[in-house]
Amino acid sequence: MRQWIWRAFVQSALIPLILVESVLITAYLLTNSAIRDAQVDYLQQSALEDLSSAVLREGKVIDMRLQGIEVPTRLFRDAVGRGLQDKRYQPDELERQRHVLSSDGVYYTRSDDGRAASFYASSTPVEKQDHEKALRLSQVDPLMRSIREANPLVAAVYFNSWDSYNRIYPFFMTPEQYPHDMVIPNYNFYYLADAKHNPQRKTVWTDVYLDPAGLGWMMSAITPVYHGDFLEGVVGLDITVGQMLGEIGSLKVPWQGYAMLVSRDHSIMALPEAGERDFGLRELTRFSYDEAVRREVLKPEDFNLSRHREMQPLLEAMAAGKGNVQEVELGGRKQLVAWSEIPQTGWRLMMVVDEANIFKETNRLAERYQQIGYLLIAGLGFFYALFFAWMWARSRRLSGELATPMAGIMGMMKRIGQGDFRPPAPSSRIAELQALAEAVQLSGAQLQASEEERLEARRNLDLVLESTTESLWEVDAITLSIKMSGRFVKRFGLRSESITFAEFSERVHPDDVERVRRLRMLFSISDQDNFDAEYRFADVEGRYAWLLSRGKVLERDSDGRALRVAGTHVDITRLKQVEEELRVASREAQAASQAKSRFLSSMSHELRTPLNAINGFAQLIALEAEGQDDRKVEGDYAQEIVNASRHLTSLVDDILDLSSIENRRQKLQLKPVDIGPLLASCSELIQPELQARHLQLQLMVPPVPPLHVMADARRLRQVMLNLLSNAVKYNSPQGMVSMGYEVRPAAVRLWVADSGPGLNREQQTMLFQPFQRLGRENSTIPGTGIGLVLCRELAELMGGEMGFSSAPDIGSRFWIDLPSVSTPDDFEPPVPITDEAEAPAVLPKVLCVEDHAACLKVLQEGLRDMAEVRGAGSVGKALSLLADITPALLLLDLDLPDGDGLDVLDFVRSSPRLAMTPVLVVSAAVDEKLLAEARRRGADACLSKPVDLKQVRRMALSLLGQEA
Repeated sequence: MRQWIWRAFVQSALIPLILVESVLITAYLLTNSAIRDAQVDYLQQSALEDLSSAVLREGKVIDMRLQGIEVPTRLFRDAVGRGLQDKRYQPDELERQRHVLSSDGVYYTRSDDGRAASFYASSTPVEKQDHEKALRLSQVDPLMRSIREANPLVAAVYFNSWDSYNRIYPFFMTPEQYPHDMVIPNYNFYYLADAKHNPQRKTVWTDVYLDPAGLGWMMSAITPVYHGDFLEGVVGLDITVGQMLGEIGSLKVPWQGYAMLVSRDHSIMALPEAGERDFGLRELTRFSYDEAVRREVLKPEDFNLSRHREMQPLLEAMAAGKGNVQEVELGGRKQLVAWSEIPQTGWRLMMVVDEANIFKETNRLAERYQQIGYLLIAGLGFFYALFFAWMWARSRRLSGELATPMAGIMGMMKRIGQGDFRPPAPSSRIAELQALAEAVQLSGAQLQASEEERLEARRNLDLVLESTTESLWEVDAITLSIKMSGRFVKRFGLRSESITFAEFSERVHPDDVERVRRLRMLFSISDQDNFDAEYRFADVEGRYAWLLSRGKVLERDSDGRALRVAGTHVDITRLKQVEEELRVASREAQAASQAKSRFLSSMSHELRTPLNAINGFAQLIALEAEGQDDRKVEGDYAQEIVNASRHLTSLVDDILDLSSIENRRQKLQLKPVDIGPLLASCSELIQPELQARHLQLQLMVPPVPPLHVMADARRLRQVMLNLLSNAVKYNSPQGMVSMGYEVRPAAVRLWVADSGPGLNREQQTMLFQPFQRLGRENSTIPGTGIGLVLCRELAELMGGEMGFSSAPDIGSRFWIDLPSVSTPDDFEPPVPITDEAEAPAVLPKVLCVEDHAACLKVLQEGLRDMAEVRGAGSVGKALSLLADITPALLLLDLDLPDGDGLDVLDFVRSSPRLAMTPVLVVSAAVDEKLLAEARRRGADACLSKPVDLKQVRRMALSLLGQEA
């Protein structure tokens, strides 16, 4: 309460006092800052103007000084040109005595005598040196001395010829300074004036370089000397950097600034000591003097302004031509740099001024005003310290008058929470607090009435829980005990309502104890709120009952672990018994299904072997009877036997297909199938039956782009052929069969319709039942009664649906819906084969591994005109024969009495001698996985029994490498 009153006092004082006075002080400080900023702007503008004027003025002065050097340079050039061409001039004897030839081929002067030094480098062989030219040039020595003495900036006057001759004043021992093999045209004080670099033949200035004469850093004004178009040499006047520094240092730069000279490529040519401190540079080089001269070293890289990051804004401003003054951070201080360009050389004169020197007085005055502002703030702070102390004392007195009655009201509420719903109310002079005490008394009375209603509802809830659950329980993790309702205690014969975990675990089934304990531990350390467990619990007589325990966390500790959990027990014994009965029934049904599958598989093998013999011998009889009129009846009978065996084989195949589909062992290869060619091929295959029964087929395929469905092409063709076969068999005489497709919203519907008698309602209900032929069991129409069942199962496996519509005396329409796809698949055209082949002159050797004598006989007779077939009835006999012979073809049965035919196949493919022998598998096994395994191990082709002898003959011819 005291804090709240204190905040109210402070907030009420902030607006009229602190806010107003703070605004006044802020206005004073801002005014001071604004005045200072205005002065700074004025001084900065004045400084910029003064700097700009000073640098332009001094740049013109330096330009005039440089022009003063260029005039004697041109005079000296003219004198040298005349001296080179005046061959009548004869030097005196002293000049000839001064010149000597060294042992290394250098022609030079050995004494001063008040004349210039002469040096003919050995890079020009002695026989090619023009010594007379060197002696004639002594006539320009007085002019060189006059130029040197007339201008204090000139350190040396020289002439360099095209053949590495040098004449320089004042005199020095040239062999001690120049390398004997120096090639003068390679130096910048020569080649900068040649025709390539100076086609105008004017006076040009070099960058700063080390003088070979030992005068240190130099820069030269050089002019070419031509005779016609031939460059005789270059004259030059050297100016040392020290002299230039003296000139630059003598410039009057305002505000204690300094000047510096920069070349075209931003290299510092002249820099005073103040500039060396700012840039951190000294006039040094990494090489010895002689080596530096030989390498023609210019200023070090550190003397280039582009190497200094803080100078980048200056260089950008110079390149952009934005004024001639720029602010930069140099030497850790903000400085102003002004520049002007010297037209004669392209150099730039720069003046650098520290901004602190410009604004020193203004900043000092601003700091004084700022100190006055700080004193005002300190005085205001002292005043508010006294003022807030007085308000703090007053807030304590007011809070006491409020806190006492409020404490009494809080005591009332505590007593109500403890169950005393009628506490006495404290007295107070404040009407609101008095009304609050009365409201608390009224709330106590209402809470008393609500508590009585709650107790009554609790009793009703207990009755409901006892009638719907086994019991209630509550776990206390601190005491490791479980508290349960009386009903649970009575039923299971517990000693009390509260028992320990150990006592509770003694009643849990031994197989469930560890699982329940682990669930309890995981729940205690997890953040889950709900507990769920099933276990068996024993009563006092040892009989176990299944219980479902479900609970919820009521309280957790600071680490998040559950302290109290409450829930219910539900007896699920009967539910567990039903689950076990269903589990046993499911196992029995699965075992029966597996037994049925094993029976059908065994039956298939046992039926296919004799069927193969029947079919084969009947085909042999039919082949022998072809073309013989006296055996026509015998051939017809044989053909009937073949037809009957094929019908029986079809029946076996349908039964096995239905069995594999029911067991979900059927593996389909789903891919996009173009339905147009598929329907066309089906119509061609059914034509013989249509012609035999004098029926017509109408193929309704619209001329639209190809339409594809997702299906297994072989199985889809099987379904459509089955529907077409039914439409032919159960049609009316001279009837019509129709086939086509329709595009549905989510699929494509393929349909087959007939104009037969149709189906009544009773027949429609029995349509898709296995072996149900709808009253035609004793008719002459062939059939097994499982074709439609097989079609519907295949449609479902391909993700589709099959249905029909039929009406008596109108006909029937059967359809299959399959999902459509937009991506076509690639279909390979069938390879054409012929039925006959010319037998080779020498019959190839064929080994037939077959344990059934009749089947072996069929294959021998079927291939007798094209191969010599030898038999082997077991794996052992086959391996023995293969060890001695190399057959041209191996016919292999997979089911043999002493092993697996795949072992023979592995032996053939692993033998280097037999590895290229073709293998044709002819087996009664119809398991696609087994046949796929045979192909994977190296079989060239696979056929299922009973076989078509014509197909066997064509495949044998193909594998033997002969034309079919």
